[in-house]
Amino acid sequence: MAIEASLEAERTRMEQWRDRQRVVELDLEKARYEASLAERRYAACDPDNRLIAAQLEKSWEATLQRVEACEARLEAMRLPEAQAEVPDLTGLAGDLRGAWNAPGVSIRSRQRLVRALIADIIADVDDDAHEVLLTIHWRGGQHSRLRVRKPKSGQHGHGTTDNALAVIKSMAGRWPDDHIAASLNRMGMRTGYDNGWTAGRVQSARKKRGIGAYLSADKSGDWRTMTEAAKELGVTNHVIRRLIEDGVLPARQIIPRAPWQIRAEDLQSEEVSNALLQRERPRRASCREQISLFSDT
Repeated sequence: MAIEASLEAERTRMEQWRDRQRVVELDLEKARYEASLAERRYAACDPDNRLIAAQLEKSWEATLQRVEACEARLEAMRLPEAQAEVPDLTGLAGDLRGAWNAPGVSIRSRQRLVRALIADIIADVDDDAHEVLLTIHWRGGQHSRLRVRKPKSGQHGHGTTDNALAVIKSMAGRWPDDHIAASLNRMGMRTGYDNGWTAGRVQSARKKRGIGAYLSADKSGDWRTMTEAAKELGVTNHVIRRLIEDGVLPARQIIPRAPWQIRAEDLQSEEVSNALLQRERPRRASCREQISLFSDT
């Protein structure tokens, strides 16, 4: 009913505007006729009769000024949106969900939409059911009731996501907090407050959910980190990474972009030993008969 009343008011406003525009157009038509008549009178006057000629010229100028004033009034009344098509507001009211979830709708637009629909909200607490009873007063005169779960003390909407918690749980037994934080940051995951991960934030998330720490984990000794494997073979981490990339040394990751885990027995495999020997073997055999580039003199 409110939308229909608004559309009717818009139609009434446009009709009144057209009526006013028509009045100004008639005034302009009359002013132009009077200006043309004054011009003819001035042209028919005897030039020797200077007194009459001056009065006719003055009257002609007055009519021209009136024409300019009418034209300015008519130009000011022109509305570019007058011929624009009236939007289908009734369809908007019938598909409020579509308007709310339409692509490109900002949070500010949704807030304005809520203010336009809701007059006020009355909240009451049901302690026995641990719920909040909301009474919504719509601007159309209707009322709705809604029950929502009452948040616990200290509870907020900035909790750690399930994906981040899954990463922390899967890595906590094998990796320290700083390694876990680095892996979360590489995967583009954020904290509940949209911050980057640090060792302290990982530790706080673990303690809140009872996840065991790296130092308290039971390490059987069957697996090695990349640094431990490099130290055991007497090479650098770069060599271990190259062996993994070439498929010589089997390794696995708990999750993508997490640190590599290497089985201890794979470090002693024949493939790894041959690869390390080839790296240590010189690429060119030395020749004793080779002539030196620089002479002794």
